[in-house]
Amino acid sequence: MNTMAMTGSERTISVPSGYVGYLLRMVDKQGYDVDSLLASVDISPAAIAAGEDLSAEKFGQLYQRIIWVMQDESFGMLSGGKVPNGTFRMMCYCILHCQTLEKALRRCSDFYEVCRGSVIKPVLTKRGRYAKLSFAPLDSQPAGTVESLISEEPPVSIRTSLSVWHHFLSWLVGRRLELKAVYFSFDTPEDEDHYRRLFHAEIRFNQHDNVIVFPARYLDLPLVQTEETLRGFLKTAPYQLMVMVDDAQTLKSQIVAILGKDFSREMPSADDVASKLNMSISTLRRRLLDEDTSYQKIKDECRRDAAVNYMNSPHLSINDIAALMGFDEPSAFFRSFKKWTGMTPGEYRQKSRWQDYA
Repeated sequence: MNTMAMTGSERTISVPSGYVGYLLRMVDKQGYDVDSLLASVDISPAAIAAGEDLSAEKFGQLYQRIIWVMQDESFGMLSGGKVPNGTFRMMCYCILHCQTLEKALRRCSDFYEVCRGSVIKPVLTKRGRYAKLSFAPLDSQPAGTVESLISEEPPVSIRTSLSVWHHFLSWLVGRRLELKAVYFSFDTPEDEDHYRRLFHAEIRFNQHDNVIVFPARYLDLPLVQTEETLRGFLKTAPYQLMVMVDDAQTLKSQIVAILGKDFSREMPSADDVASKLNMSISTLRRRLLDEDTSYQKIKDECRRDAAVNYMNSPHLSINDIAALMGFDEPSAFFRSFKKWTGMTPGEYRQKSRWQDYA
């Protein structure tokens, strides 16, 4: 869903205007005042009309507001009905203490059988070295429910649903799930390249099903999230479900993907990262030097970007953010934030335009 845009020397994550327009048209069809909705999250209707992309953070605020006013957590995705607000939170609490990703996924499927709203559920299938996630009707629904639903949905809704599940699974295990392939049942769309950038995998259209395929070994991974990190995740959702890390084919982007977005846990060492990338520590350092960076600099940039994202969420106190960033003492976070941005957290929040930071 996300694309990368250049701002000076920085790369910022943005959401294509086409997807934003798709959501707003759905809101309008249900009789809600779109201009009022945009104003509530300080987005200019003129910018939307001009086809400007939205920053991922601003899009997250917009989507969060849409879910609230529509009272439907599945808005813009496959479900076949309205999913009451709070459902996703309860599902997370139900799966958080599962030992592995596989157990969590199977429990997700069971949860959908008892929650209100959706008529379909996620289904996990293992075949040899690979696993796939697709959708199936609830036990109470007739056969053909999924096919009937998909026939009425635009491709962007199906794409979003698979992308959100991909990102959610990645968040649960604290690393990006590297997909082998993604299959779609509809015809090849005009923005085919966007699908490849979004999923980083082989993409096929006109298939019999809509699925993401990934190595089965990921199913044995433990969940790294806790109730504490979940609280921060929910306060800023759906930001983490709508975007993924940098899509550039650089060593830096690979490291960013390994680091993920959960900074409450201990960061891997340079040796750990080199091992994961199947290279020596000296090769890692040399190649990063060729890209005019270092492992420490990448870690600092990732933590800075995560801190700024949290700071832009008014629901989080500065002490909450310090904890989410893995600081035992708020004072240590204050010092680091000022080092990263040139401002204290309080000064940053007092700025009338946080975008000035870029």
